[in-house]
Amino acid sequence: MAEIADGEQVEVQGSGSKPYILKNTGGVYSCSCPAWRNQSIAIERRTCKHLRRVRGDAAEDARTGGTSTPPVKATRAKAPAGDAEGEADDEKAPPLLLAHPWENDVDLTNWWMSEKLDGVRAYWDGKRFWSRLGNEFFAPDWFTAGLPDFPLDGELFGGRKRFQRTVSVVRRQDKSKDWKELLFVVFDAPSFDAAFEQRLEHCRKWLDDAKPAYAQWHSHERCQGTPHLRSELERVEGLGGEGLMLRKPGSRYEVGRSHTLLKVKSFKDDEAVVIGHVAGAGRHKGRLGALEVELRNGKRFSVGTGLSDAEREAPPAIGTLITFRYQELSNDGVPRFPSYIGVRIDAAPFKGKAKG
Repeated sequence: MAEIADGEQVEVQGSGSKPYILKNTGGVYSCSCPAWRNQSIAIERRTCKHLRRVRGDAAEDARTGGTSTPPVKATRAKAPAGDAEGEADDEKAPPLLLAHPWENDVDLTNWWMSEKLDGVRAYWDGKRFWSRLGNEFFAPDWFTAGLPDFPLDGELFGGRKRFQRTVSVVRRQDKSKDWKELLFVVFDAPSFDAAFEQRLEHCRKWLDDAKPAYAQWHSHERCQGTPHLRSELERVEGLGGEGLMLRKPGSRYEVGRSHTLLKVKSFKDDEAVVIGHVAGAGRHKGRLGALEVELRNGKRFSVGTGLSDAEREAPPAIGTLITFRYQELSNDGVPRFPSYIGVRIDAAPFKGKAKG
């Protein structure tokens, strides 16, 4: 069987006169055949007989997690009306601390400040990684080597402006070598009953002593006041970072949303469900022009910027939860200048009305 190298494409003759095009784009395999394009699952999990013909059943089963038995989905609780993120079922979701946005209503002087990483939140339970919703991330053994037997809270991070690539790596179930692109960046030790400063030192000491190849602790500094906050925010965003996180001094680890953890950004972000695909025009003719999406409150609009060429060729399926960035809401409550960030895998999707 043959492998399709990253960035390579292969032609396979189907039943029609024109061959189908198989591609590997950053570890996401696609085929131009209708059977692949019309599947209602995430693009990383799709396969077809043409991909299987070239790569083999074993390779495709390993990459997608197998096709004979559908993957088990986490049981998810319904999100309250107006809540920006769905929460997972308490029995399966890890006990994570979640942030509130900063509304310029709290003096953040002396709070602990760090960059808000544009990665995938991950909970290490001492043996395995779990998503916010309680789905396992299948990291290779060499990636987890040196991690402790106690819980750590952190982010699987592939670098700034690489969110979607990070998502595509952690969603795979074949423990691929692509995990070498990631680091587990640790910012808390949930089970260590102490103030934040002591928990952070606990993380730092363990990681400095154990020196795991694919993990590091996340550095923090004291915020000296609003001018310092604004300057650091401008610096981080100028480098392509997402924003800042602020932790209240002496705070304990809480499960759920807490005002002891605040996120600070210049742009707002939110989630929406894909309900339709708008055909492209001009240079995007023959592929996606924009995603038609719906907010939790029922507001509908289109997101046409921020999508890569690969995402326009194989867009998120209808029913997928995406995250996007915007400047402000219009008088009608519609996000202005929305820009696509990526598929959201650590929040529960809500039900939008698909375009039909």
